[in-house]
Amino acid sequence: MINGEKTLNRKDIFAGRIITVHVDDVELENGQPGYREVVDHPGGVCVAAVTGKRELLFVRQFRYPYHEVCLELPAGKLEKGEDPAEAIKRELREETGCTGRNWQFLGNLYPTPGYCGEIIRLWCCEVENETGELDLDEDEFVECEKIPIDRAVEMVMNNEIPDAKTQVLILKVARLLG
Repeated sequence: MINGEKTLNRKDIFAGRIITVHVDDVELENGQPGYREVVDHPGGVCVAAVTGKRELLFVRQFRYPYHEVCLELPAGKLEKGEDPAEAIKRELREETGCTGRNWQFLGNLYPTPGYCGEIIRLWCCEVENETGELDLDEDEFVECEKIPIDRAVEMVMNNEIPDAKTQVLILKVARLLG
């Protein structure tokens, strides 16, 4: 049975605006020494907002690490101490101008468990109001669009949507809605 590893020492390497990085000396399961490089991230939220026509609200935005524009479900990072249930409502409003109702929590996603502690909380809701305006951060530029759920599933299966949180949430919502 796997019991885990024991942290012996932590050395902080980098502290940025969003992430921190540390290297830990550990005792492995077999008693041998080892080390782990870890990225700490405050976590995030992602929502599948479903319209009355069975469409999902998406955003397109440039993602610097990949140097490309990505199609994603609305999402964002948690602010320090922020309640994920409130953060997701804020992100939906900011990125799409919409509000939601009948919110349902669909679980946690660990995007890169080999080296990062980020947890993304997945949600779905029904779109309640589509008349609002975007309220983006200064460095945030997005275009919104609607895609039918069935088409979004096809896009996931055809490798047209590489974003992991978006893939998982599309498939969960499609299964949930039948």
